[in-house]
Amino acid sequence: MSDNLALENERASRGLPLAVGGVLVVLVLGALVRFLDTQVPHWLTDTPFERLGKAIEFPVYAIALGLIGNLVLGRLGVREKLSGGYRTEFFIKTGLVLLGASVDLKVLVTAAGPAIIQAILLITIVFGFTWWFAGRLGIDDKLRALLASAVSICGVSAAIAAAGAVQAKKEQLAYSASLVIVFALPSIFLLPWLAGVFGLSDAVAGAWIGGNIDTTAAVAASGAIAGEDALQIATIVKTTQNALIGVVAIALTAYFALKVERTSSARPTVGDFWARFPKFVLGFVAASIIGTLWVANVSGGKADVTTINDLRTWFLIFAFVSIGLEFSASGIREAGWRPIAVFGSATVVNIVVALGLATVLFGNFELPTT
Repeated sequence: MSDNLALENERASRGLPLAVGGVLVVLVLGALVRFLDTQVPHWLTDTPFERLGKAIEFPVYAIALGLIGNLVLGRLGVREKLSGGYRTEFFIKTGLVLLGASVDLKVLVTAAGPAIIQAILLITIVFGFTWWFAGRLGIDDKLRALLASAVSICGVSAAIAAAGAVQAKKEQLAYSASLVIVFALPSIFLLPWLAGVFGLSDAVAGAWIGGNIDTTAAVAASGAIAGEDALQIATIVKTTQNALIGVVAIALTAYFALKVERTSSARPTVGDFWARFPKFVLGFVAASIIGTLWVANVSGGKADVTTINDLRTWFLIFAFVSIGLEFSASGIREAGWRPIAVFGSATVVNIVVALGLATVLFGNFELPTT
């Protein structure tokens, strides 16, 4: 017994420096992302690529540098050894909690009705289709849950919440996150372009972007390309979907505890549900309330929220860099074509349904004047 404990302690002591090395890689790449995000637009000013430089947002730089780092570290044979420092889950959860501080509840309430209706209908339809189609193709129930949650709610963060709820394998989470990034990246540029082609209003374009693109950071990037008003609606819609992560997580917890993993001798307790519930959702809601009250009642409150927003951006940068570092092409090859077919088909359904709902619910919507 003591020998086993000593062996575990020895392994932990050897792994700590490697984990610290992994964190340093993430921090260095994150700093480079921030540098490129601020400097590239200046470098491309008065050139044929000026609009491109302004359009590219930090998620693109972060994922690209993460993938480059992935390739370089893989060639050096140290990527897996440093993987303990790629703290994707911590970075994304912290970033989402900080996101809540910038959500003005007054604006949120204005769009709450159509945003909630769109979120409920869209999640129900897309989640249901993905779950059904994945089942038809014989995909494992836990991976089904991750894929359905990711494509219907908000990408990586929803996959993380679902993974905790169904106790999925780390490999399944990494695979789902990789698919989210593969499909989200082109959407950042495709949806604003299509919104212009279709002649959509800012509100409809924002609701479409917020309801369809799977990651909050990518929604922010795409909404910024579409325009400030579109960005506001996109953020509200995506935030509403984010808030429903907890509801879906509870439903998945109940389903897996009562049906998939049930035993004849034990019933799930309230503690089981709480253990699987994504606590960062509560942090997000609390941050939103505190942020709104702080801005309304404290002198200089807006400047404080701006500082928090900057901190949030750093954490999201680190999260996307980590996702790039963790991406495994071999994992996709090993999973085969079925999960890719499911995610791709669900993405198409999401695009079509989100556009229809956005047109109906936000066709006559106008942001309140301040």
